Amino acid sequence: MSFNYLSKSFSRDAVTILVGSIIFAVGLDCFEIPNGLAAGGASGLATIVAELCRRNGLPVPPVGMQVLTLNAVLMLAVFREGGLRYAARSGIGMVASALATDLLAGSLPVLGNGDLLLCSVWGGVTCGFGLGLIFRSGGNTGGTDIVAQLVSKRTGIPLGTASLAADMSVVALSVPVFGIENALYASVAMYLGTRVLDTVLDGFNTNRIAYVISDLHEPIKQAILSELGRGCTELLARGGYTGVNRPMLFVVLTRTEMAHLRRMVQEIDPRATVVVGKIHEAVYNDFT
Repeated sequence: MSFNYLSKSFSRDAVTILVGSIIFAVGLDCFEIPNGLAAGGASGLATIVAELCRRNGLPVPPVGMQVLTLNAVLMLAVFREGGLRYAARSGIGMVASALATDLLAGSLPVLGNGDLLLCSVWGGVTCGFGLGLIFRSGGNTGGTDIVAQLVSKRTGIPLGTASLAADMSVVALSVPVFGIENALYASVAMYLGTRVLDTVLDGFNTNRIAYVISDLHEPIKQAILSELGRGCTELLARGGYTGVNRPMLFVVLTRTEMAHLRRMVQEIDPRATVVVGKIHEAVYNDFT
């Protein structure tokens, strides 16, 4: 792998992380922070601390600088887990999102007019989309994001689910400060954010994967090749009850092609077994 390729790849990821950081900051500054929605993460903790300082007449530390300070402690874990390149991407996300949050706070309008439902929906969607871009490029914004990525990498738990679990404690801490109603709306923002995050990571288009088991596998295969214009793979399967060997067809299709496959298989062999699942990505290689 050439140095130029690595340099271009890192530059592309860095730009994506910067864009995601700005979008994430917009969600915080326009919807969540000014409306008392501590929707998890280090930014949620910082929002709680800022409000407590404000109520007690203490200097209010900027949310972004609080997050940056907290993340300094976690950088060692990032470096040990992913190496220098991963730490560099993470550092860009941490610094960029923190600076963007503080720099844009004075220039962006506070949206929603106090409508907590509106703020929670758009705050969650905006922050989730920004985080998805950052995570997709190998970075993060620190805090519970780091914890979630480490847990997801080691256990296989979906990243959005890990983030949701890690952020629940932050929402609980916000109850004595902002009240139960704000905490409930913060939960809405957090849930929507994780769903949008997973969508950005997994891709907006989902294909279908089908396994077809039939005694008439040959005409079904030919129909897939000719009518759908799709390739398929024969896998050797053995019936658990009968012990009979027979080919099982494996094919990747779009959602509309899936409906065509069902009708086609039904016409050729009404007794065929068709197992369908969703996939988020398929990489095709030409071995010819």
